[in-house]
Amino acid sequence: MNIQLYDTRTQTLCALEPVRPGAVGIYVCGPTVQSAPHIGHLRSALSYDLMRRWLSARGLEVTLVRNVTDIDDKILVNAETTGEPWWALAYRVEREFSAAYDALHVLPPTYEPRATASIQRMQLIIERLIERGHAYPAADGSGDVYFDTASWPEYGALTHQRREDMVDAADADPRGKRDPRDFALWKGHKPGEPETASWASPWGAGRPGWHIECSAMSTQYLGETFDIHGGGRDLRFPHHENELAQSAAAGFEFARIWVHNGLVSVGEQKMSKSLHNSVFAADLLGSAPAQAVRYFLGSAHYRSTLEYSATAIEEARRAVERINGFVARAAETLAGEVPEAAVPDEFAAAMDDDLNVPQALAVLHERVRAGNAALATGDLDGLRSAAGEVSAMLQVLGLHPDDYRTDAQAESGLEQALDVLVQQRLHERAAARQQRDFSTADRIRDELTEAGVTIEDTADGAKWSING
Repeated sequence: MNIQLYDTRTQTLCALEPVRPGAVGIYVCGPTVQSAPHIGHLRSALSYDLMRRWLSARGLEVTLVRNVTDIDDKILVNAETTGEPWWALAYRVEREFSAAYDALHVLPPTYEPRATASIQRMQLIIERLIERGHAYPAADGSGDVYFDTASWPEYGALTHQRREDMVDAADADPRGKRDPRDFALWKGHKPGEPETASWASPWGAGRPGWHIECSAMSTQYLGETFDIHGGGRDLRFPHHENELAQSAAAGFEFARIWVHNGLVSVGEQKMSKSLHNSVFAADLLGSAPAQAVRYFLGSAHYRSTLEYSATAIEEARRAVERINGFVARAAETLAGEVPEAAVPDEFAAAMDDDLNVPQALAVLHERVRAGNAALATGDLDGLRSAAGEVSAMLQVLGLHPDDYRTDAQAESGLEQALDVLVQQRLHERAAARQQRDFSTADRIRDELTEAGVTIEDTADGAKWSING
Protein backbone atom coordinates (compact mmCIF):
# COMPACT_ATOMS: atom_id res chain seq x y z
CA MET A 1 0.00 0.00 0.00
CA ASN A 2 1.44 3.33 -1.11
CA ILE A 3 -1.22 6.01 -0.82
CA GLN A 4 -0.14 9.35 -2.28
CA LEU A 5 -1.90 12.64 -1.54
CA TYR A 6 -1.18 16.11 -2.87
CA ASP A 7 0.01 18.39 -0.07
CA THR A 8 -0.82 22.06 -0.58
CA ARG A 9 2.03 23.22 1.65
CA THR A 10 4.82 21.38 -0.19
CA GLN A 11 2.99 21.43 -3.54
CA THR A 12 3.99 17.81 -4.08
CA LEU A 13 2.51 14.33 -3.93
CA CYS A 14 3.59 12.76 -0.68
CA ALA A 15 3.16 9.33 0.85
CA LEU A 16 0.63 8.99 3.63
CA GLU A 17 2.63 7.86 6.66
CA PRO A 18 0.19 7.88 9.57
CA VAL A 19 1.15 9.38 12.91
CA ARG A 20 -0.24 6.23 14.49
CA PRO A 21 0.41 3.07 12.47
CA GLY A 22 -2.77 1.56 11.12
CA ALA A 23 -4.88 4.63 11.83
CA VAL A 24 -5.51 7.98 10.16
CA GLY A 25 -6.86 11.21 11.66
CA ILE A 26 -8.59 13.64 9.29
CA TYR A 27 -9.94 17.08 10.15
CA VAL A 28 -12.26 18.72 7.63
CA CYS A 29 -13.53 22.27 7.83
CA GLY A 30 -17.28 21.82 7.82
CA PRO A 31 -20.02 24.34 7.15
CA THR A 32 -20.59 27.74 8.64
CA VAL A 33 -24.31 27.27 9.20
CA GLN A 34 -25.49 30.69 8.07
CA SER A 35 -27.69 29.71 5.10
CA ALA A 36 -28.83 26.79 2.97
CA PRO A 37 -26.22 24.32 1.64
CA HIS A 38 -25.23 24.61 -1.99
CA ILE A 39 -23.49 22.32 -4.46
CA GLY A 40 -20.03 23.45 -3.35
CA HIS A 41 -20.70 22.26 0.19
CA LEU A 42 -21.86 18.89 -1.15
CA ARG A 43 -18.83 18.53 -3.39
CA SER A 44 -16.44 19.20 -0.50
CA ALA A 45 -18.16 16.77 1.87
CA LEU A 46 -18.21 14.08 -0.81
CA SER A 47 -14.49 14.52 -1.56
CA TYR A 48 -13.55 13.64 2.01
CA ASP A 49 -16.18 10.92 2.20
CA LEU A 50 -14.45 9.25 -0.75
CA MET A 51 -11.09 9.69 0.98
CA ARG A 52 -12.43 8.16 4.16
CA ARG A 53 -14.07 5.24 2.35
CA TRP A 54 -10.89 4.44 0.44
CA LEU A 55 -8.59 4.64 3.45
CA SER A 56 -10.99 2.37 5.34
CA ALA A 57 -11.01 -0.06 2.40
CA ARG A 58 -7.22 -0.09 2.61
CA GLY A 59 -7.53 -1.39 6.17
CA LEU A 60 -6.85 1.86 8.05
CA GLU A 61 -8.85 2.92 11.10
CA VAL A 62 -10.12 6.35 10.10
CA THR A 63 -11.17 9.07 12.53
CA LEU A 64 -12.83 11.89 10.62
CA VAL A 65 -13.69 15.11 12.44
CA ARG A 66 -15.85 17.62 10.60
CA ASN A 67 -16.74 20.73 12.56
CA VAL A 68 -19.79 22.96 12.54
CA THR A 69 -19.12 26.69 12.80
CA ASP A 70 -22.26 27.76 14.65
CA ILE A 71 -21.17 31.24 15.74
CA ASP A 72 -20.03 33.76 13.16
CA ASP A 73 -20.62 37.32 11.98
CA LYS A 74 -22.77 36.14 9.06
CA ILE A 75 -24.92 33.97 11.30
CA LEU A 76 -25.70 37.00 13.47
CA VAL A 77 -26.49 39.16 10.44
CA ASN A 78 -28.72 36.54 8.79
CA ALA A 79 -30.57 35.85 12.04
CA GLU A 80 -31.35 39.54 12.35
CA THR A 81 -32.74 39.45 8.82
CA THR A 82 -34.93 36.40 9.39
CA GLY A 83 -36.03 37.55 12.85
CA GLU A 84 -35.06 34.37 14.68
CA PRO A 85 -32.48 33.80 17.45
CA TRP A 86 -29.00 33.24 16.00
CA TRP A 87 -28.69 29.84 17.64
CA ALA A 88 -32.06 28.75 16.21
CA LEU A 89 -30.99 29.73 12.70
CA ALA A 90 -27.67 27.92 13.16
CA TYR A 91 -29.33 24.71 14.30
CA ARG A 92 -31.99 24.83 11.58
CA VAL A 93 -29.37 25.26 8.87
CA GLU A 94 -27.18 22.57 10.45
CA ARG A 95 -30.08 20.12 10.06
CA GLU A 96 -30.38 21.08 6.39
CA PHE A 97 -26.73 20.26 5.83
CA SER A 98 -27.12 16.92 7.61
CA ALA A 99 -30.18 16.08 5.52
CA ALA A 100 -28.35 16.84 2.27
CA TYR A 101 -25.31 14.78 3.33
CA ASP A 102 -27.54 11.87 4.34
CA ALA A 103 -29.39 11.95 1.02
CA LEU A 104 -26.03 11.51 -0.77
CA HIS A 105 -24.91 8.75 1.60
CA VAL A 106 -22.02 10.80 2.95
CA LEU A 107 -21.02 8.83 6.02
CA PRO A 108 -21.46 10.73 9.30
CA PRO A 109 -18.17 11.95 10.77
CA THR A 110 -16.63 10.17 13.72
CA TYR A 111 -17.07 13.43 15.65
CA GLU A 112 -18.89 16.61 14.63
CA PRO A 113 -18.04 19.27 17.22
CA ARG A 114 -19.71 22.67 17.28
CA ALA A 115 -17.62 25.76 17.79
CA THR A 116 -19.79 26.95 20.68
CA ALA A 117 -18.90 23.80 22.64
CA SER A 118 -15.15 24.44 22.35
CA ILE A 119 -14.83 27.98 23.71
CA GLN A 120 -12.72 26.98 26.71
CA ARG A 121 -10.07 25.28 24.59
CA MET A 122 -9.95 28.27 22.24
CA GLN A 123 -9.27 30.55 25.18
CA LEU A 124 -6.50 28.27 26.46
CA ILE A 125 -4.76 28.42 23.07
CA ILE A 126 -5.14 32.20 22.92
CA GLU A 127 -3.61 32.53 26.39
CA ARG A 128 -0.73 30.35 25.27
CA LEU A 129 -0.14 32.52 22.21
CA ILE A 130 -0.11 35.68 24.35
CA GLU A 131 2.40 34.08 26.75
CA ARG A 132 4.64 33.12 23.82
CA GLY A 133 4.56 36.63 22.39
CA HIS A 134 2.50 35.80 19.31
CA ALA A 135 -0.77 37.49 20.29
CA TYR A 136 -1.88 40.65 22.07
CA PRO A 137 -5.06 42.20 23.47
CA ALA A 138 -6.16 45.37 21.68
CA ALA A 139 -4.96 48.53 23.40
CA ASP A 140 -8.27 50.29 22.77
CA GLY A 141 -10.12 48.32 25.46
CA SER A 142 -12.45 46.70 22.91
CA GLY A 143 -11.77 43.22 24.26
CA ASP A 144 -10.37 42.06 20.92
CA VAL A 145 -7.28 39.84 20.82
CA TYR A 146 -5.13 39.58 17.69
CA PHE A 147 -2.49 37.24 16.33
CA ASP A 148 0.73 39.16 15.73
CA THR A 149 1.64 38.07 12.19
CA ALA A 150 4.98 39.88 12.33
CA SER A 151 6.01 37.66 15.25
CA TRP A 152 5.81 34.49 13.14
CA PRO A 153 8.44 34.40 10.34
CA GLU A 154 6.77 31.38 8.69
CA TYR A 155 3.47 33.21 8.16
CA GLY A 156 2.52 32.52 4.53
CA ALA A 157 4.08 29.05 4.38
CA LEU A 158 0.88 27.28 3.34
CA THR A 159 -0.05 29.54 0.42
CA HIS A 160 3.53 30.58 -0.42
CA GLN A 161 2.94 34.29 0.04
CA ARG A 162 5.14 36.96 1.48
CA ARG A 163 3.57 38.78 4.38
CA GLU A 164 4.15 42.16 2.78
CA ASP A 165 2.09 41.06 -0.25
CA MET A 166 -0.93 39.91 1.76
CA VAL A 167 -4.22 41.76 1.94
CA ASP A 168 -5.37 43.27 5.22
CA ALA A 169 -7.38 41.06 7.55
CA ALA A 170 -10.96 42.31 7.45
CA ASP A 171 -12.29 40.18 10.31
CA ALA A 172 -12.36 42.86 13.03
CA ASP A 173 -12.09 46.60 13.64
CA PRO A 174 -8.51 47.48 12.60
CA ARG A 175 -8.14 50.32 15.13
CA GLY A 176 -6.88 48.00 17.85
CA LYS A 177 -4.35 46.23 15.61
CA ARG A 178 -0.62 46.74 15.51
CA ASP A 179 -0.69 45.79 11.84
CA PRO A 180 -3.71 45.58 9.49
CA ARG A 181 -2.71 42.01 8.54
CA ASP A 182 -3.07 40.79 12.13
CA PHE A 183 -6.18 38.67 12.51
CA ALA A 184 -8.71 38.29 15.31
CA LEU A 185 -8.44 35.45 17.82
CA TRP A 186 -11.12 36.88 20.10
CA LYS A 187 -13.76 39.51 19.33
CA GLY A 188 -14.99 41.72 22.16
CA HIS A 189 -18.76 42.00 22.53
CA LYS A 190 -20.13 45.00 20.62
CA PRO A 191 -23.22 47.08 21.43
CA GLY A 192 -26.26 45.76 19.62
CA GLU A 193 -25.01 42.19 19.43
CA PRO A 194 -27.07 39.53 21.24
CA GLU A 195 -25.92 38.93 24.81
CA THR A 196 -26.26 35.19 24.12
CA ALA A 197 -23.54 35.50 21.46
CA SER A 198 -20.80 36.27 23.97
CA TRP A 199 -18.78 34.32 26.52
CA ALA A 200 -16.73 35.45 29.50
CA SER A 201 -12.98 35.58 28.93
CA PRO A 202 -9.81 37.05 30.51
CA TRP A 203 -10.11 39.89 27.97
CA GLY A 204 -13.79 40.61 28.51
CA ALA A 205 -17.02 39.20 27.15
CA GLY A 206 -16.88 38.24 23.51
CA ARG A 207 -16.72 35.41 21.03
CA PRO A 208 -14.00 33.60 19.11
CA GLY A 209 -12.56 34.57 15.77
CA TRP A 210 -13.18 32.11 12.95
CA HIS A 211 -9.66 30.72 12.61
CA ILE A 212 -9.03 29.81 16.25
CA GLU A 213 -12.13 27.63 16.27
CA CYS A 214 -10.61 25.00 13.98
CA SER A 215 -7.24 24.94 15.75
CA ALA A 216 -9.11 24.17 18.96
CA MET A 217 -11.49 21.55 17.61
CA SER A 218 -8.96 19.67 15.47
CA THR A 219 -6.41 19.27 18.25
CA GLN A 220 -9.10 18.51 20.82
CA TYR A 221 -10.18 15.37 18.97
CA LEU A 222 -7.08 14.38 16.97
CA GLY A 223 -4.19 15.58 19.12
CA GLU A 224 -1.61 18.27 18.50
CA THR A 225 -0.17 16.26 15.58
CA PHE A 226 -2.50 14.58 13.11
CA ASP A 227 -2.42 13.29 9.56
CA ILE A 228 -4.67 15.26 7.21
CA HIS A 229 -6.39 18.64 7.23
CA GLY A 230 -8.93 19.14 4.45
CA GLY A 231 -11.24 21.79 3.10
CA GLY A 232 -12.25 23.73 0.03
CA ARG A 233 -9.67 25.52 -2.09
CA ASP A 234 -11.25 28.84 -1.13
CA LEU A 235 -10.25 28.24 2.50
CA ARG A 236 -6.50 28.18 1.83
CA PHE A 237 -6.21 31.92 2.57
CA PRO A 238 -6.84 33.39 4.98
CA HIS A 239 -8.49 30.61 6.99
CA HIS A 240 -6.04 27.73 6.69
CA GLU A 241 -3.00 29.97 6.51
CA ASN A 242 -4.06 31.52 9.81
CA GLU A 243 -4.89 28.15 11.33
CA LEU A 244 -1.42 26.87 10.52
CA ALA A 245 0.32 30.00 11.84
CA GLN A 246 -1.50 30.15 15.18
CA SER A 247 -1.25 26.38 15.72
CA ALA A 248 2.46 26.22 14.97
CA ALA A 249 3.08 29.34 17.06
CA ALA A 250 1.28 27.61 19.95
CA GLY A 251 3.77 24.73 19.65
CA PHE A 252 1.67 22.19 17.75
CA GLU A 253 3.06 20.19 14.84
CA PHE A 254 -0.55 20.26 13.62
CA ALA A 255 -1.50 18.71 10.26
CA ARG A 256 1.12 16.81 8.29
CA ILE A 257 -0.74 16.94 4.97
CA TRP A 258 -3.01 19.74 3.77
CA VAL A 259 -5.60 18.66 1.18
CA HIS A 260 -7.89 21.05 -0.71
CA ASN A 261 -10.77 20.15 -2.99
CA GLY A 262 -11.61 22.20 -6.05
CA LEU A 263 -14.58 24.52 -6.41
CA VAL A 264 -17.69 24.40 -8.60
CA SER A 265 -18.29 26.63 -11.60
CA VAL A 266 -21.51 27.41 -13.43
CA GLY A 267 -21.22 28.47 -17.03
CA GLU A 268 -17.44 28.82 -16.61
CA GLN A 269 -17.96 31.26 -13.73
CA LYS A 270 -17.07 30.49 -10.14
CA MET A 271 -20.27 29.82 -8.23
CA SER A 272 -20.97 32.82 -6.01
CA LYS A 273 -23.91 34.23 -4.08
CA SER A 274 -22.95 37.70 -5.32
CA LEU A 275 -23.35 36.48 -8.91
CA HIS A 276 -26.69 34.84 -8.05
CA ASN A 277 -25.56 31.61 -9.69
CA SER A 278 -25.49 29.34 -6.66
CA VAL A 279 -26.99 25.89 -7.14
CA PHE A 280 -28.60 24.92 -3.86
CA ALA A 281 -28.73 21.40 -2.51
CA ALA A 282 -32.52 21.42 -2.49
CA ASP A 283 -32.65 22.29 -6.18
CA LEU A 284 -30.01 19.73 -7.11
CA LEU A 285 -31.61 16.89 -5.17
CA GLY A 286 -34.98 17.82 -6.61
CA SER A 287 -33.66 17.66 -10.17
CA ALA A 288 -32.07 14.21 -10.22
CA PRO A 289 -31.83 10.98 -8.20
CA ALA A 290 -29.40 11.22 -5.28
CA GLN A 291 -27.27 8.39 -6.72
CA ALA A 292 -26.80 10.35 -9.96
CA VAL A 293 -26.00 13.53 -8.03
CA ARG A 294 -23.34 11.68 -6.04
CA TYR A 295 -21.88 10.23 -9.25
CA PHE A 296 -21.70 13.70 -10.80
CA LEU A 297 -20.11 15.32 -7.74
CA GLY A 298 -17.38 12.68 -7.62
CA SER A 299 -16.79 12.35 -11.36
CA ALA A 300 -14.04 14.97 -11.62
CA HIS A 301 -10.74 14.74 -9.76
CA TYR A 302 -11.25 16.26 -6.33
CA ARG A 303 -8.60 18.94 -6.90
CA SER A 304 -10.07 20.11 -10.20
CA THR A 305 -12.88 22.59 -10.80
CA LEU A 306 -16.22 20.85 -11.30
CA GLU A 307 -18.38 22.35 -14.05
CA TYR A 308 -22.10 22.18 -13.26
CA SER A 309 -24.67 21.95 -16.04
CA ALA A 310 -27.94 20.20 -16.73
CA THR A 311 -26.11 18.19 -19.41
CA ALA A 312 -23.55 16.94 -16.88
CA ILE A 313 -26.33 15.85 -14.51
CA GLU A 314 -28.09 14.02 -17.33
CA GLU A 315 -24.84 12.25 -18.29
CA ALA A 316 -24.43 11.16 -14.68
CA ARG A 317 -27.99 9.88 -14.63
CA ARG A 318 -27.39 7.78 -17.74
CA ALA A 319 -24.11 6.41 -16.36
CA VAL A 320 -25.82 5.34 -13.15
CA GLU A 321 -28.66 3.72 -15.12
CA ARG A 322 -26.13 1.63 -17.08
CA ILE A 323 -24.43 0.53 -13.86
CA ASN A 324 -27.69 -0.25 -12.11
CA GLY A 325 -28.95 -2.16 -15.14
CA PHE A 326 -25.94 -4.44 -15.10
CA VAL A 327 -26.11 -4.97 -11.33
CA ALA A 328 -29.79 -5.94 -11.57
CA ARG A 329 -29.30 -8.30 -14.54
CA ALA A 330 -26.29 -9.93 -12.91
CA ALA A 331 -28.15 -10.46 -9.63
CA GLU A 332 -31.09 -12.00 -11.48
CA THR A 333 -28.90 -14.33 -13.55
CA LEU A 334 -26.85 -15.39 -10.52
CA ALA A 335 -29.97 -15.79 -8.36
CA GLY A 336 -28.73 -13.03 -6.06
CA GLU A 337 -25.49 -14.86 -5.27
CA VAL A 338 -22.97 -12.21 -6.31
CA PRO A 339 -19.62 -13.28 -4.84
CA GLU A 340 -17.56 -11.00 -2.62
CA ALA A 341 -14.45 -9.76 -4.35
CA ALA A 342 -11.61 -7.31 -3.97
CA VAL A 343 -11.49 -4.20 -6.13
CA PRO A 344 -9.36 -4.61 -9.28
CA ASP A 345 -5.69 -3.73 -9.02
CA GLU A 346 -6.14 -0.92 -11.56
CA PHE A 347 -8.90 0.61 -9.44
CA ALA A 348 -6.74 0.41 -6.31
CA ALA A 349 -3.79 1.98 -8.13
CA ALA A 350 -5.99 4.88 -9.28
CA MET A 351 -7.37 5.52 -5.79
CA ASP A 352 -3.91 5.27 -4.22
CA ASP A 353 -2.75 7.93 -6.68
CA ASP A 354 -4.23 11.01 -4.98
CA LEU A 355 -7.78 9.61 -5.16
CA ASN A 356 -7.95 9.55 -8.95
CA VAL A 357 -11.68 8.84 -9.08
CA PRO A 358 -12.06 9.58 -12.83
CA GLN A 359 -9.56 6.79 -13.58
CA ALA A 360 -11.27 4.55 -11.01
CA LEU A 361 -14.62 5.17 -12.73
CA ALA A 362 -13.05 4.17 -16.04
CA VAL A 363 -12.11 0.83 -14.47
CA LEU A 364 -15.65 0.47 -13.11
CA HIS A 365 -17.23 1.03 -16.52
CA GLU A 366 -14.78 -1.36 -18.17
CA ARG A 367 -15.87 -4.10 -15.74
CA VAL A 368 -19.52 -3.29 -16.39
CA ARG A 369 -18.91 -3.71 -20.14
CA ALA A 370 -17.07 -6.99 -19.51
CA GLY A 371 -19.94 -8.17 -17.33
CA ASN A 372 -22.51 -7.32 -19.99
CA ALA A 373 -20.45 -9.20 -22.55
CA ALA A 374 -20.36 -12.21 -20.22
CA LEU A 375 -24.13 -12.00 -19.84
CA ALA A 376 -24.57 -11.93 -23.61
CA THR A 377 -22.45 -15.06 -24.12
CA GLY A 378 -23.66 -16.98 -21.07
CA ASP A 379 -20.19 -16.90 -19.47
CA LEU A 380 -21.23 -17.37 -15.83
CA ASP A 381 -17.67 -17.45 -14.47
CA GLY A 382 -16.86 -14.19 -16.22
CA LEU A 383 -20.12 -12.73 -14.98
CA ARG A 384 -19.40 -13.71 -11.38
CA SER A 385 -15.94 -12.14 -11.56
CA ALA A 386 -17.21 -8.90 -13.09
CA ALA A 387 -20.23 -8.65 -10.79
CA GLY A 388 -18.12 -9.17 -7.67
CA GLU A 389 -15.58 -6.53 -8.67
CA VAL A 390 -18.28 -4.04 -9.73
CA SER A 391 -20.02 -4.48 -6.38
CA ALA A 392 -16.76 -3.91 -4.48
CA MET A 393 -15.98 -0.73 -6.44
CA LEU A 394 -19.49 0.63 -5.98
CA GLN A 395 -19.26 0.10 -2.22
CA VAL A 396 -16.02 2.12 -2.09
CA LEU A 397 -17.52 4.90 -4.19
CA GLY A 398 -20.76 5.00 -2.20
CA LEU A 399 -22.72 4.26 -5.36
CA HIS A 400 -24.12 0.78 -4.82
CA PRO A 401 -27.78 0.75 -5.94
CA ASP A 402 -28.78 -1.23 -2.83
CA ASP A 403 -28.06 1.93 -0.84
CA TYR A 404 -30.49 3.90 -3.02
CA ARG A 405 -33.39 1.44 -2.99
CA THR A 406 -36.79 2.85 -3.89
CA ASP A 407 -38.98 1.06 -1.38
CA ALA A 408 -41.44 3.07 0.70
CA GLN A 409 -39.06 3.48 3.64
CA ALA A 410 -36.25 4.89 1.50
CA GLU A 411 -38.62 7.18 -0.39
CA SER A 412 -39.99 8.49 2.90
CA GLY A 413 -36.50 9.25 4.21
CA LEU A 414 -35.49 11.05 1.01
CA GLU A 415 -38.70 13.07 1.00
CA GLN A 416 -38.04 14.13 4.59
CA ALA A 417 -34.54 15.26 3.66
CA LEU A 418 -35.84 17.13 0.61
CA ASP A 419 -38.58 18.75 2.70
CA VAL A 420 -36.00 20.22 5.09
CA LEU A 421 -34.06 21.69 2.16
CA VAL A 422 -37.10 23.08 0.32
CA GLN A 423 -38.56 24.55 3.52
CA GLN A 424 -35.35 26.54 3.98
CA ARG A 425 -35.74 28.04 0.49
CA LEU A 426 -39.37 28.86 1.25
CA HIS A 427 -38.30 30.48 4.54
CA GLU A 428 -35.79 32.63 2.62
CA ARG A 429 -38.50 33.52 0.08
CA ALA A 430 -40.90 34.55 2.85
CA ALA A 431 -38.20 36.69 4.47
CA ALA A 432 -37.48 38.36 1.11
CA ARG A 433 -41.17 39.13 0.59
CA GLN A 434 -41.40 40.57 4.10
CA GLN A 435 -38.48 42.86 3.24
CA ARG A 436 -40.28 43.72 -0.04
CA ASP A 437 -37.38 42.22 -1.97
CA PHE A 438 -39.68 40.75 -4.59
CA SER A 439 -36.94 40.12 -7.15
CA THR A 440 -35.22 37.73 -4.74
CA ALA A 441 -38.53 36.09 -3.80
CA ASP A 442 -39.40 35.57 -7.47
CA ARG A 443 -35.93 34.20 -8.22
CA ILE A 444 -36.25 31.61 -5.44
CA ARG A 445 -39.65 30.54 -6.74
CA ASP A 446 -38.26 30.26 -10.29
CA GLU A 447 -35.31 28.17 -9.10
CA LEU A 448 -37.63 25.75 -7.31
CA THR A 449 -39.93 25.57 -10.33
CA GLU A 450 -37.01 24.78 -12.63
CA ALA A 451 -35.99 22.01 -10.22
CA GLY A 452 -39.45 20.45 -10.55
CA VAL A 453 -40.95 21.83 -7.34
CA THR A 454 -44.41 23.40 -7.49
CA ILE A 455 -45.12 26.20 -4.98
CA GLU A 456 -48.64 27.07 -3.84
CA ASP A 457 -49.17 30.15 -1.69
CA THR A 458 -51.97 29.58 0.83
CA ALA A 459 -53.38 31.38 3.85
CA ASP A 460 -51.27 29.04 6.00
CA GLY A 461 -48.07 29.76 4.11
CA ALA A 462 -46.36 28.31 1.04
CA LYS A 463 -46.81 24.60 0.28
CA TRP A 464 -44.69 22.55 -2.09
CA SER A 465 -44.99 19.42 -4.17
CA ILE A 466 -43.01 17.62 -6.89
CA ASN A 467 -44.21 18.20 -10.45
CA GLY A 468 -45.72 15.20 -12.17
